[in-house]
Amino acid sequence: MLTVNYSHITKLKNSAACLERFPRIRVAQIVMDYLAYGWSVEEMCHQHPYLSLAEAHAAMAYYFDISTIKKKLILKFERIGSKPNVKLINQFLLLFMFG
Repeated sequence: MLTVNYSHITKLKNSAACLERFPRIRVAQIVMDYLAYGWSVEEMCHQHPYLSLAEAHAAMAYYFDISTIKKKLILKFERIGSKPNVKLINQFLLLFMFG
């Protein structure tokens, strides 16, 4: 099994991924700024001065890696001729990402 380490991000079993420096700040909170407002990493850091560029980039890398896994799972289902259960895939990935 491949293990990926993200600098600045901590993900413990049965918990949400969060910042190492600020364990109460979840990756999901940072990603929501991107999804809801379309903020760039620089804008996120401007709006949240405690957040470093490296932390914001690490959170977004974590999110985009999860998105890539989702796309690969859907393609795998389609290749074997099965209709992908996107709802189930989303639930699995949300559990993985947010604890």
